[in-house]
This record gives sequence, C-alpha cells and structure tokens, in this order.
Amino acid sequence: MSQYRTFTAQDAVEYAKQFGGLDNPSSLVEAQEVGDGNLNLVFKIFDAEGVSRIIVKQALPYVRCVGESWPLTLDRARLEAQTLVEHYQHSPQHTVKIHHFDPELAVMVMEDLSSHKIWRGELISGAYYPQASRQLGEYLAHTLFHTSDFYLHPHAKKAQVAKYINPEMCEITEDLFFNDPYQIHERNNYPAELEADVAALRNDDRLKVAVASLKHRFFSQAEALLHGDIHSGSIFVADGSLKAIDAEFGYYGPIGFDIGTAIGNLLLNFCGLPGHLGIRDAAAAREQRLTDIQELWNTFAERFQALAREKTRDAALSAPGYASEFLKKVWTDAIGFCGTELIRRSVGLSHVADIDTIADEAMRHECLRHAITLGKALIVIADRIDSAEELVARVRQYS
Repeated sequence: MSQYRTFTAQDAVEYAKQFGGLDNPSSLVEAQEVGDGNLNLVFKIFDAEGVSRIIVKQALPYVRCVGESWPLTLDRARLEAQTLVEHYQHSPQHTVKIHHFDPELAVMVMEDLSSHKIWRGELISGAYYPQASRQLGEYLAHTLFHTSDFYLHPHAKKAQVAKYINPEMCEITEDLFFNDPYQIHERNNYPAELEADVAALRNDDRLKVAVASLKHRFFSQAEALLHGDIHSGSIFVADGSLKAIDAEFGYYGPIGFDIGTAIGNLLLNFCGLPGHLGIRDAAAAREQRLTDIQELWNTFAERFQALAREKTRDAALSAPGYASEFLKKVWTDAIGFCGTELIRRSVGLSHVADIDTIADEAMRHECLRHAITLGKALIVIADRIDSAEELVARVRQYS
C-alpha cells in the first residue's frame, strides 16, 4: 500500500476534520492516542472546549504488543470496517457507527463513545449495568441471524463468505485458542508456579481431541458473520446502552464462537472477582455474573428463534422446530469455545485485566488455576451441558 503512513496525532486531527461528518469540523483542535489494545492506534479527537467528538482508528502493519517482528495484514482494517457496517445495519443500537473508511491508509473514523465505559473495567470494579447482558444477547441474535443461511439467499450468503475471508486474523485465533496453550510455545505466558497445571493440559489426550474438534469447526463452519473477538473489552456500556467495537477478527464462522467468547469473558470475571472485591461483594458479583450468562443466552436464543419464525427465507430451514434444534448445536459449540477462551486467556499470549490486575500474587495464581480448571472441564463435558441453568450448576461445581 504505497500511500500508507503511520498517523501522528496531528494527522488524525486533520483526517477527522475532513471525514468526521461534523457540522463544525474547524472546532477540532487536538488528538490523544488512547489505544490500549494489541493491534491498532486509536485517537480521540477533541474540540476547543476539550470535548471528545470523534474517533480515528488506524491499523498498524504489525502486532502492536509484540512489534515489527510480528507483521500483520492491513486488510484487517477493511474487514473490521465492513463487519461493523454490516452489523450496524442489523443492530444499530448496539454497534458503533462507522462514518468513513480508507482502505489504503487502513483508517476508519467512527462515533465517539466517551459517554460510555469499557464493560471489562466496570465488571472488575463491581459496577452493574442491568441491561448489558440482555442487550449483548440482542446484538448477537440480530447480527448472527441476519448474516446466516436462515435469512440470506444462498447466492448472497456465498458472496458474503468470500467477501469476509480473513485468513491472517483467523490464523491468530487458530493459534492462540487451539494450538499454543496445549504445547510448549514461546508465545505462552503464565507464572512458573502454574507449570504443573499447564503441563496437564499438554498431556491430556481427551482434552486435546475435544480442542481439535472445536478447531475443525472454527475452520469449516461458515454459519454467520462473526464479530470474532466479542469480549468485555470490545464492548462499551452506559446506563441503558451497549455498543460493540473492534471487529478486526470478523469472518464467517460458527455462531457458537461469538456466544462462547462472550460467555467466557463473563466467566473470567467470575474467576477474578475474589481478587478485586471483599468476600461479600465478590460473592454477590459472582452470582450476578451467573445471572448475566443465563440472560445473555436466553435472550439470544429467544430472539434468534423469533427472527427465524418471522424471517427465515429458506423453505427447509423454516420447518417448525428446526431453529430450536439448530440452537442446541450452537449451545454445545458455545460451551466448548467458552472453555478455550478461559484457557487461552490464562495460559496464552493475551491475558485479561480481570485476573492480571489482581495485586495479591497468590490470589492471582489461584484465580488463574480456577480459570484453567473450569475451561478444561467445559471443553470436555460441553455435550453434557444442556442449558444455561446447567452451565451455572457446573460452574458452581468447579468453584
């Protein structure tokens, strides 16, 4: 990409003036780089009154948290923008709005969400947003249904699958979720005190067969346009509002992957809460996480089935009862993928603040062990967990 250059803060200001769609673009005066993720530059653009008005995001040609030794495709910015635009069409109230995208500069301009907060930080602090889990279920139901075979004509669906092929980003997922934690690898990242727990993963043949099956599904089941990385750090919340961001891992894959990733991050918070809150507050917050998980799945399943009854276009897929049968498979997939999220966030390259920011080292290690144990169990017994209520019972069993 000959026109590509890495933006400075001033570049971001000038770009926002041109493409931000504001009535008074000349009011934009400065930018602050606030990206705390692994991959991109993110600039908040402020007006003369110090109010953040717009966001400019640019993909870097390498993994930011590693450096230039791990190059990465800039095409992920196109895929992210197109995924968010597509999801916005089906769930505008729960998807960040993209105002402009430039594929050569790998830059997008999007709505400012300064009125919202990142859900992960709110979960860690014990703040509660009673609508969030249900709204996440709504977002997932609408985006995944409307990009699936239930809704799209087969020709349109196949064209969409081709449009959203995302091999480099999928390879990252395939390695971090399904390969690295189950072998000795330089990307793995865990305390030496957990070596025996991690070695047990590598030596568990039953577990590795189950993980292989999940990886094969991730490879081969192009069911809907996934967000691809829908964790609590990719979600903004406010009173009565939830917005999904950061979809550079978007691709056509198994619906259960997005569901499982979302549930997995709620369970990572569940595992980490004793390290952040007092005994009573942690116990209450943990119970709320389990309720959140039930609300997320039940909202998703109810809304997906309602959409299927109203909008399914394929004659065979519209058969009464088929959507319900399909969701049984989605649920089993989701439990397995949830388990891989728990393990990869404990053993692999990319951890979560829910556990990593626990000040007490012994408590942090114990929370990591809990996440590994729970993740391993869910992967192995996924086909024996029939409902969200059964999942909650199993989580209590392994806590």
